[in-house]
Formats: sequence, structure tokens, C-alpha cells
Amino acid sequence: MAKLYFYYSSMNAGKTTTLLQSSYNYQERGMETLLLTPAIDDRYGAGRITSRIGLAAPATIFDRSEDLFVLIEKALAERPFHCVMVDEAQFLTRQQVFQLGLVCDRLKVPVLTFGIRTDFRGEPFEGSKYLLAWADNLKEIKAICRCGRKATMVLRLDENGLVVTAGDQVAIGGNDRYVSMCREHFNEAFYKMGTGSGQAS
Repeated sequence: MAKLYFYYSSMNAGKTTTLLQSSYNYQERGMETLLLTPAIDDRYGAGRITSRIGLAAPATIFDRSEDLFVLIEKALAERPFHCVMVDEAQFLTRQQVFQLGLVCDRLKVPVLTFGIRTDFRGEPFEGSKYLLAWADNLKEIKAICRCGRKATMVLRLDENGLVVTAGDQVAIGGNDRYVSMCREHFNEAFYKMGTGSGQAS
């Protein structure tokens, strides 16, 4: 039975490296993969998945209006492949997560998705929320906070290195804009200018 997998973490945990390594492992065994990446993330150029350590591979881009079941079904008719891998899966819509489930159930192709669980406010991304609810297998990829504990949260910084507590959920960036932290240090940084209760209002 083909399954839907969600590999999740905070930033800088090696999600994209894991995706590219997984794709290489398939190809090393003579099996092809289809790599997908959202159009919104064009840090390294459109149609390309690139890790922080320099690994890269071409990928098919999609936007929020794309029917991923149709896209994958058409791609499968053009060339056989054994697995679909989706980078930056937090940017999927609810409907697209459902469509990836259909790929597993109807096309019998496993789907591996990789993404961040929560945004800079600690709120779940749409894609991540439904992958956590609907995926057959959940796999955490661990990142490390500055204190040495597991990092589960992500802080957004402005151009002066100050913590951002409001704004659009999506703002593409890397180490210059985001820092991964454990929950304790995230709360200390995020709420230090808040009500003083230590809790979100």
C-alpha cells in the first residue's frame, strides 16, 4: 500500500537535504522520482530544489491553484516513477493535501512531503496542519536550539535582527530572517514585549 509521509521540523534541520538524499537512494536502485516544489519559494531559482549544504535537483513547480492529483497523473502517463517528493510542504493547501492522499490511494504511488510545522508566531501552516492530520506516517527531523535542546519553533527577524511578532504568515527567507529555537527560548524572545503574562493574547 502506497503511503503519505510527512517529514516535519523547524528550519535548518536538513529537510531538503533529506529529500534529495531520499531521491538519490531511489535512483541508485534504478527507480525514478518526481520532485515538486511550490512556486512561491524561488530563493534558488524557479523549478529547483536546493539544500543549504549545496545539494540540488530540478523539480516541477506548482502553485496554490494546482490540482496535484491531475499534475501527478499526467506526469505518470509521460514517464514511470516510483515516488513523489514535495519540498516546502507547509505551503500546500488543504485540498492539495487531500489530492496527495488520492495519489497514494488511487495511483498507488507513495508521497513523501517535507515541511515546517509552525510559522514565526507558533501558528500551524495550512499544509502542515492537514498533513499532521491525514498523513499515514509522521517523521520528525530534529533541529537544535542555541541552548542545545531540540528546536521546535521558528522566530522571524527583521533587517536589524529584531524579533518580528506580526505580519504575513509567508515571507520567504533563510538564516538571515529566521532562527530555530526550543519553545522556552521562543517564548522568551517572542513575548518579551507582550503583556508580561508569558502567554499569547
